[in-house]
Amino acid sequence: MIEDQASSLRRMNQSRLIKVIAVTGGKGGVGKTNVTLNTAISMAQQGKRVMVLDADLGLANVDVLLGLRVEKNLSHVLSGECTLDDVLVEGPYGIQIAPATSGSQSMTELTPTEHAGLIRAFSELQSQIDVLIVDTAAGISDMVLSFSKAAQDILVVVCDEPTSLTDAYALIKILNKEHGIFRFKIVANMVRSLREGDELFSKLTKVTNRFLDVALELVAVVPFDENVRKSVRKQKAVVEAFPAAPAAKAIRGLAQKAISWPIPNQPGGHLEFFLEQLVTKKAMDDNR
Repeated sequence: MIEDQASSLRRMNQSRLIKVIAVTGGKGGVGKTNVTLNTAISMAQQGKRVMVLDADLGLANVDVLLGLRVEKNLSHVLSGECTLDDVLVEGPYGIQIAPATSGSQSMTELTPTEHAGLIRAFSELQSQIDVLIVDTAAGISDMVLSFSKAAQDILVVVCDEPTSLTDAYALIKILNKEHGIFRFKIVANMVRSLREGDELFSKLTKVTNRFLDVALELVAVVPFDENVRKSVRKQKAVVEAFPAAPAAKAIRGLAQKAISWPIPNQPGGHLEFFLEQLVTKKAMDDNR
């Protein structure tokens, strides 16, 4: 009966469903967090209520990039000291940020129970959002895989370095072979031209087409832009500090695309499952 009601609410409130996007890349240093934040802010500029989850649980840097003061973080949520709503900090254009902790080895080695507790925290979230963007850690740890497979869309950020392509392929391979993920969206970052971005994508697809059963889609080519470095020094996002910059324009285009990506009717992973409870509760509250 409850499932029938939830299904009906999903159909009646399709526009209320929360879009969940994981931004990952395998290798560190490919600009993943910059892509995350600038996409989030661009979506907020277009009227969406956006939350960024800093899922680099041991080396948090989302709040640092924006110069935000953080008093509590996800470690306090896991310890039961506070709720997820209590740790949220507001960023540019009203985006909400769930900050992780930095320099904590224990946060990178969560038990299944602690991991479930973190996911459950989202089901109790009071803040209303349209989009959740998860900025994963580098590498292919269990935590990276968990958040990636739970998202509706996986953005894999790559740059024109052999190690970036190798690590991106390794991540895609594990998610495909071991977790049944078939679709990946690719962002070619810090490239010198559109042609270089296309060639980078071609290099990756050449390997995946040969060895994996996956569909890759190139959704953005973000040029190398000194304004990104300048904005980092200012502790601002490039779309805010230098809105006319080439990188800012490319990421606004990515955000526009991402807004139009469809949301599945059925949850595809455990993060979505718990978020669905939030969506159902939100829809029922709105209909009272």
